[in-house]
Parts: sequence; C-alpha cells; structure tokens
Amino acid sequence: MTHPFETFREKRKAGNEKALDTDNLMTKRFFSLDKQAYGDGALNMKTKELLGLVASMVLRCNDCIDYHLENCVKAGYTKAELDEAMGVAMLVGGSIVIPHLRHAAESLEFLFEEHSKEQS
Repeated sequence: MTHPFETFREKRKAGNEKALDTDNLMTKRFFSLDKQAYGDGALNMKTKELLGLVASMVLRCNDCIDYHLENCVKAGYTKAELDEAMGVAMLVGGSIVIPHLRHAAESLEFLFEEHSKEQS
C-alpha cells in the first residue's frame, strides 16, 4: 500500500512538470527564485528549510509542510529540533495550526522511518 507521503511526492513532481510546461516567464522565474531562495547564503540551507517549515505551518499549507519536513530531515534535523520549531509555529499561528501539527507528526513518522531504513 502506498503511503500518503509517497503519493504527495508523485503528485508534486507531476504538478511541477505540468506547471513548468509553459512559455510564461513569470511562472518559470518564480519557480527559479523559490529554488534559489533556499540555497546557502547569509543563512545556510538547513536554517532556511526550518524557517520554511515554520512559515508553512503558520500559513497552514500541508503540501508546503511536507516539502520542508522532507528537506529538514535530509538536512539532519532531529525530531526534538523539529518538534520545538513546530511548537513555535503553533505559538505564532494559534490553535488553528493544530490540525497541521497532526499532519506534520504523521509525515515525520514516515520520514524518520524511511530515513532509518536508508541508513541501515
């Protein structure tokens, strides 16, 4: 059975391909800017991914939460560090963030299980 996170990855990839199948320069530039924004600069990529996660939780975007969670796990954040960051997001965003915290907890469980299998 396919895990919902794997379905998210497939949908995101297919959606990005369709969105970028355009001659619209604004769309292409926005995607490029987004990619560049998360690269190392005055702040490193790892820190920027954590900021992206917190912002995504406050803005209540589960797709964005999953995207940043995956990158945060790849960057080496621990569950305790991510839990603390998500706590900040809940404090800033209020109780309306709780459903997204639940979503993030399920996604993190999958990502850490997957990561531990890859390390074995």
